[in-house]
Amino acid sequence: MLSRLMSASVRNLEREYMCTVRLLDDTEYTCNIQRDAKGQYLFDLICHHLNLLEKDYFGIRYVDPDKQRHWLEVTKSISKQMKSQPPFTMCLRVKFYPPDPAALKEEITRYLVFLQIKRDLYHGRLLCKTSDAALLAAYILQAEIGDYDPGKHPEGYSSKFQFFPKHSEKLERRIAEIHKTELIGQTPETAELKFLQKAQMLETYGVDPHPCKDVSGNPAFLAFTPFGFVVLQGNKRVHFLKWHEVTKLKFEGKTFHIYANQKEDKKIILTYFAPTPEACKHLWKCGVENQAFYKLEKSSQVRTVSSSNLFFKGSRFRYSGRVAKEVMEQSAKIKREPPEIHRAGLVPSRSCPSITHGPRLSSVPRTRRRAVHISIMEGLESLRDSAHSTPVRSVSHSDSFMPRSRSQATDSSDGAAIISDETYSPSDSVLPTPVAEHSLELAVSRQINGAPCSIEEEKESEAGTPSVGDVAELGADGRAAGLLQSTGGEAALSETEQVNKFVLSVLRLLLVTIGLLFVLLLLLIILTESDLDIAFLRDIRQTPEFEQFHYEYFCPLRRWFACKLRWVGGLLINK
Repeated sequence: MLSRLMSASVRNLEREYMCTVRLLDDTEYTCNIQRDAKGQYLFDLICHHLNLLEKDYFGIRYVDPDKQRHWLEVTKSISKQMKSQPPFTMCLRVKFYPPDPAALKEEITRYLVFLQIKRDLYHGRLLCKTSDAALLAAYILQAEIGDYDPGKHPEGYSSKFQFFPKHSEKLERRIAEIHKTELIGQTPETAELKFLQKAQMLETYGVDPHPCKDVSGNPAFLAFTPFGFVVLQGNKRVHFLKWHEVTKLKFEGKTFHIYANQKEDKKIILTYFAPTPEACKHLWKCGVENQAFYKLEKSSQVRTVSSSNLFFKGSRFRYSGRVAKEVMEQSAKIKREPPEIHRAGLVPSRSCPSITHGPRLSSVPRTRRRAVHISIMEGLESLRDSAHSTPVRSVSHSDSFMPRSRSQATDSSDGAAIISDETYSPSDSVLPTPVAEHSLELAVSRQINGAPCSIEEEKESEAGTPSVGDVAELGADGRAAGLLQSTGGEAALSETEQVNKFVLSVLRLLLVTIGLLFVLLLLLIILTESDLDIAFLRDIRQTPEFEQFHYEYFCPLRRWFACKLRWVGGLLINK
């Protein structure tokens, strides 16, 4: 009896696997799920654990063995999406940023969005000018440690916390000054609400940047926000397309295309190149989901989208879920007692290593309950802590964004807009895409020396293009020559890839045609030669058209083939 129970328990364990999800407050939720469980089951478990009803804004992110990030699809089996072996580690993140986070129905939802935007601020994805940065950091202090208390908060207490990739002593003093004088008496709920209202007005609110290159080989960051499609390049927002202007998104290999109709029937096509085909496909799927979520009125309007116009070519994808308007309508119907929120304390910089004081070993600050020491190589390879798909070198936040209101941002969709005095470049805490072995070694050596890694520099060294310092030494002529060489090489490679894709498409079409003809031939033989007494076959045989075809065309053709086969057989026998 005992052996049977043990064998049954072993079989149950074989049918299950362990899954760990890192939440926005850095705690972990671990569960055992069935091998055939779909993503929706795990997502519902986490939302139930968090007592979260407005869950459509969130998603589960994971990283495959090739260092490519993905959003877990709720309609597919988890084990089939994960390319690695269990146990699996994933993270809960905001997938669709609310257009107006202050208008969210429940406080628990606002708190989780607050945690996500605080992450964006720390990793450099959310940029702002110095005055806004000080106010945002002061709101975080007020929300998580309360009013200023001279007995608990000695001089320089704000310097013990890390809010940005880099900040100066002057900014730290300004943060403490605002916290001491302007925010006294604000509850955590009020401070978080003010934080969300301020963050929502910034240009890079909701930006989940995807590193790409334009047709000239210049680095750029592509992002999908609640208000439209954004391209950030250098210190400018070179393109902003509202969602109703975007007509189509497609990709082929590493090439990503955006089709849009702007004012006065002005049609534009933007083309960018992702680091890998997998990164390009991830970018395309994110675009399809964001466009459906923010643009459509009803989820019934969602259609399956193809990545290419060619027949039997490319990927097909369909967004599954409610759209933003439906989510807001459903949230208005929520009537329950507000769930209790267990707010985590703010993590000092000793648990959240500063870029200015040494190498960053992981992308997510550890809580005091989980102080884990990771080696340099583990820091590069352990991408499961990451918040969003990004990144390159870290930047200083002093004198960043020009102040712009949200209404100005959404109206100025034409032309380039200067968004910062410095280049938009989120802090490089993890590698978003695969790189060559020598690039990985370069990244390790840079981190050992205390310098943050730069994905763009890795790409430059891998492609043999000059670095920023080398370009400065070469001068204008050297920069022009390097740019022409890079552009020419990419153009030649692009032409070769297009020819190969066209040949493969023709071969695929030919094989499909032959297969269809073969299937039709089998069906014809079954209709004419078999004695199967099936209702639909009997009905077809009894039609006058089929009888005419059978006696006037098929029978003579069959006799001709039989004659030819006998003739060939006779020749073979005589030989």
